Amino acid sequence: MSFCNLNPQTVAQPDTTAATTPQRYPEPTETLPLSEEAISQIRPRVSVLVAEQDANGNFIRQDNLFNQGFGEGEGLNPVEEGRYRLIWAKGCNWSNRASIVRDLLGLDRIISVNLVGRPADWTAYGQDYGWEFIYDPQHLDPVLGVRFLNQVYENSYPGFPGRATVPALIDIKTGTVANNDYHHLTNYFETAFRPYHKPGAPDLYPESLRADIDQLNEWLFHNVNNGVYKIQFATGFAAYLEAYDNFYAALDILESRLAGQRYLLGDYVTDSDVRLYVTLARLDTAYGQNLGPTKHRLVDYPNLWAYARDLWQIPAFQNNTYFKDFSRSFNHDGREGSHSAFKSFTARFIDQIDFAAWWGRPSGRQSLSQDPAHKFLTES
Repeated sequence: MSFCNLNPQTVAQPDTTAATTPQRYPEPTETLPLSEEAISQIRPRVSVLVAEQDANGNFIRQDNLFNQGFGEGEGLNPVEEGRYRLIWAKGCNWSNRASIVRDLLGLDRIISVNLVGRPADWTAYGQDYGWEFIYDPQHLDPVLGVRFLNQVYENSYPGFPGRATVPALIDIKTGTVANNDYHHLTNYFETAFRPYHKPGAPDLYPESLRADIDQLNEWLFHNVNNGVYKIQFATGFAAYLEAYDNFYAALDILESRLAGQRYLLGDYVTDSDVRLYVTLARLDTAYGQNLGPTKHRLVDYPNLWAYARDLWQIPAFQNNTYFKDFSRSFNHDGREGSHSAFKSFTARFIDQIDFAAWWGRPSGRQSLSQDPAHKFLTES
């Protein structure tokens, strides 16, 4: 599928390059012990490599349980200043795009924020309990009063069967998850929270382009944003190869698309650009460790590489991009005890890799020689 024929947008672009004060976080505190009483009250994290795989080793991402929208209608979350707290993680592309859009629109004034992460050695706990507020004293969120994000999920849905995921927009009044729908959370920020946008906020989801943006976002999800995880989490080799081919085919389409326009839908940044950026930012520095024999690096795509740099130079993008942190978070060599869910390509498929087939492919170098039939000059 190609989107190269979509019309570029023509709305005026607000100034998003003015200096802003970035949100800074301290280094994670040390791994703290858990008491037996605390352990009895916390549900261990479900393994993505077990719970989200089909019989052929394809990665099937879990559904978002808390997908209520925002507004004044029945069944919607109310839009109120100071009501919500965005929880995100540096390494997570799904939550990273929510943190970027929050800052672009000036919603940092009405939606508070905090980070979760993974402790340096979760094996000290005896179990993996998932996202933890490791940046706060005693690993306790000062507003929510909890140590692990899955405690909020459990409070929201007792017996919740899946992984506690980010982004999670928490209702501070109730201490429950208002929304964890990464598909639409930025769209809610762009529409339902519009009365709270800063003056001159960028229109990331203009009405005239919403159908195009929605179509493009759906394609990006399947082929790029989640496409790279289909590669990293595949436990079947055929599933891996299919995901690998689809992902790099999508990058080729995007490289061609960006040859003739600055952003995905023309002259101005939209919600779709945020979604593509968070994957590109991780491609060489984080994802590449687990993709296997990389077909192309980001820096090998002239248009995508320049496009990603163009976006990074916007303060809201730059201030929410932690290259060193998410590079470390994706490092997993398959050894027991690593806190990352990602295993390197070789750790997953070392017994199935046909090195001779790869290294034995024709090189095409013969045409460079005047004696193509021989590789050595023999001794006389």
